[in-house]
Amino acid sequence: MNMIVRNLVGSQDASVRSAAYRTIWRWHFYAGLFCLPFVVVLSLSGAVYLFKPQIDAWLDRPYDHMALNGAPQSLDAQVAAAQAALPDARLTALELRADPADAARVTFMTGRRGSEDFAIQRVLVRPDTLEILAVQDDKYRPSQLASAIHGDLLLGTPGHVLLELAGAWAIVMIVSGLYLWWPRDAKGLAGVAYPRLAEGGRIFWRDLHAVTGLWVSFFALFLLVTALPWTLVWGESFRYMRNIGETMLVHPDWTTGPADAREQRKEQFQQAAPAPSEHAEHHAHHAAAGAMTATRVGFDRIAPIAAGLGLAEPVTISPPGPEGAAWKVQSRTQNRPLRRTIEFDPASFEQLRETGFATSPLIDRIFGIGVAAHEGQLFGWLNQLLGLLTVIAYLLLVVSSVVLWWRRRPRGALGAPPAFSPEPRLAPFMLSLILALGLFLPTLGLSLLAVIAAETVIRRAFPSASRWLGLRPIGAAHQP
Repeated sequence: MNMIVRNLVGSQDASVRSAAYRTIWRWHFYAGLFCLPFVVVLSLSGAVYLFKPQIDAWLDRPYDHMALNGAPQSLDAQVAAAQAALPDARLTALELRADPADAARVTFMTGRRGSEDFAIQRVLVRPDTLEILAVQDDKYRPSQLASAIHGDLLLGTPGHVLLELAGAWAIVMIVSGLYLWWPRDAKGLAGVAYPRLAEGGRIFWRDLHAVTGLWVSFFALFLLVTALPWTLVWGESFRYMRNIGETMLVHPDWTTGPADAREQRKEQFQQAAPAPSEHAEHHAHHAAAGAMTATRVGFDRIAPIAAGLGLAEPVTISPPGPEGAAWKVQSRTQNRPLRRTIEFDPASFEQLRETGFATSPLIDRIFGIGVAAHEGQLFGWLNQLLGLLTVIAYLLLVVSSVVLWWRRRPRGALGAPPAFSPEPRLAPFMLSLILALGLFLPTLGLSLLAVIAAETVIRRAFPSASRWLGLRPIGAAHQP
């Protein structure tokens, strides 16, 4: 008799576990259905941006180590020639080059006073003849275009929100996938730690999906978490919390959406050296000419000082502007722990102050390390390789999941794992994890409530749509 009772209880426990497994599987399916298109776009654009230094260097190779016909002219003259090519633009920086035979890279910001529509233009000048070799809009460089797609899909605020939602649901997809992978009745490591490639068919694709998901899960979660500072809702909330109790507002080394990016560009525009035409608007002709000269003179004095600072490349030199009367020498390396900004007196060229990663708030330094690793620049080529392997694994997960869905989908239905009615109770740990994720990621919590509400409406009011989704219409007879 005891044996019969134990068998019945064991059977019921197994049924409950099976029902809970199917419920989590269905949410894994939902998460994947929404995330996969975004995963493809983010993986491909992220792979391009991973190799930004190499791509930019390859594109700029015609302007490096040029065969000059004479001695290079002064840096002041090269900057003045670049300004003449964009007479209405504001001078922002000159890139410091180790080889004087490299074309001068001079950057400007274009836009109207009071407008928020700014563009970054780069002018390349031949050092010996001062010939303008190219005028480039920064946003059309492949690495910058990949960054824009990776940031908001070129859709602005709607794109930011969509990507934040996709990132939140990708975390659900990974966590639920690990639950589904967890070995319960496994015999050995085959299909758990390595795929059974010789089996073929559904087992091959199932193992390829599950095992790849296992090995990439840590790196995927790391990339998703380190992307949070850039998001609109979470990033702005974090930024607000970060500034509580601070006596002085310190801008973080990242933007949290289109509005924040515009504000930072506007601030940069105001601090940049005014265009010659702007001087002419406010001064007499001779005074304007003097002010114009002031923005172009001094690069030859500051460049040797900047070269001896040992800053990580690329290094830029920014002239004094109306909002900040100091020369600025900045390391703009993507390896954020190495970033430094040193300011110099505009008349004596004596060092005034130094800021950078070491002087940033602790939380900014933590996220700065994460951001540098996210971009593949924290520890050299190995960081880039890990990022590339993660991208390939992501794409393998997409392909294998589509194949698995296509093979198992029933005719006339979406193919989501069928729901049980009534819904089984999930383990307290899973419920706590879902609640914690929903609170930590507000977009996930709100969208999760929206999906549950939509399911309820569909099950109650649209029986045929409910069955197509794998749901049981409310009021239908219970089937285990």
